[in-house]
Amino acid sequence: MGRAEPLARNEAGIATAVASLKQLFEDRLQTGRSIREQHGHTTTWLENQPPDAVAFPETTEEVAEIVRICAAHKVPVIAFGVGSSLEGHVNAPAGGISVDFSRMNRILAVHPEDLDVVVQPGVTREDLNVHLRDKGLFFPIDPGANASLGGMAATRASGTNAVRYGTMKDNILALEAVMPDGTIIRTAQRAKKTSAGYDLTRLLVGSEGTLGLITEITLRLQGIPEAISAARCSFPSLDAACQAAMMTIQYGIPVARMELMDRLAVRAVNLHSKLDLHEEPLLLLEFHGSDAGVAEQAESFGAISEDVGGSGFEWTTSTEERNRLWKARHDFYWASLELRPGSTAVATDACVPISRLAECVTRAAAKAEELGILSPVVGHVGDGNFHMSPLIDRDDPVQLEKAEAYIDWLANLAISMDGTCTGEHGVGQGKKSFLTTEIGAALPYMKAIKAALDPDNIMNPGKVLPD
Repeated sequence: MGRAEPLARNEAGIATAVASLKQLFEDRLQTGRSIREQHGHTTTWLENQPPDAVAFPETTEEVAEIVRICAAHKVPVIAFGVGSSLEGHVNAPAGGISVDFSRMNRILAVHPEDLDVVVQPGVTREDLNVHLRDKGLFFPIDPGANASLGGMAATRASGTNAVRYGTMKDNILALEAVMPDGTIIRTAQRAKKTSAGYDLTRLLVGSEGTLGLITEITLRLQGIPEAISAARCSFPSLDAACQAAMMTIQYGIPVARMELMDRLAVRAVNLHSKLDLHEEPLLLLEFHGSDAGVAEQAESFGAISEDVGGSGFEWTTSTEERNRLWKARHDFYWASLELRPGSTAVATDACVPISRLAECVTRAAAKAEELGILSPVVGHVGDGNFHMSPLIDRDDPVQLEKAEAYIDWLANLAISMDGTCTGEHGVGQGKKSFLTTEIGAALPYMKAIKAALDPDNIMNPGKVLPD
């Protein structure tokens, strides 16, 4: 398994907090081994570190009471959405209480005229968009997994639509949160912009549960486009596909999605989703706008792809065909496992300025081949973000060592190109060691913020900040 160092446990405090919470929550506080392990497990290769109990609050006030009890006894508190995170975010290296937000799953208010919505953190992005569909609105952030919106806010998620609509930080207007002492705060109002005070909203967005627990989110919405078209095109090399992506952005074509898959990734989705895509590096795109606008965008991309050797260019406005292609892309994680049955995918990501994308992707693929690692490539290449997924036998220490070395190498490569060790997976346990290199002298200020807000380090300890 991957590195997930344990931390010192406060045994007496944990026992007292669990007993107190059991009196308050009764059957909504679970201590069975199986459910605890489920709340330490995510789609990650890191070792499972289960909490001591799992609480299921239904209101913000109940969350605040959990935190107050844990604060009184210096017991860790770990937020849990749906468990789709990738860097050990929900592990409990010092034990403690996992706060499962699945019962806080109400859509509290939709304001169509203001293009915003207020939700509880347990609402998933798919449920929200089903609810909004009849109002002609949608929430654009799409990380692939049907993640909870609280988890997406906490990890500053993005995904396939980020090239046009931005990431979670660009689409959150305000938060309600429970702070480490149990105080309930609101970070802003519903106004579309403000210059009043420190931006606590964006301080909490991406803090991965280390500064507070998000209990309510006010989100920006978008109108469903008049027309949507999808396009696909194959390329002779990864470099050519990346060059086409770079030129598309530099020429100002307003793509909504632009996804890269290498030969291995295309083979995987063909096997898993029963498609017949050419097994060459592939770009999948989506365009939003008017009927004339999406046609013009698709044709402009077709001309660019032809200039760099693209072939098999096709575009369609068929909803069924679009959904089939994007469903295959979203199922890539599971599809990749079919390339090596019995393996574990060590999903990692990096992000670089788009001018360095072609070099970074081609070097990453070449390095994996050099190490003898089977690692398909996918990416949201419109914003320079891509994912490598080494497929390994996690019971083989040699393969584990190679995978860890590769992840370290890739993170440092991205940082050396003015990029980041993670574009959207978050830091969690798996990538905190890279922050020293990436942000340098800013790190002590991050630690000072953590110490000021959470002096007893009860909020998701062992995550984000290097020890």
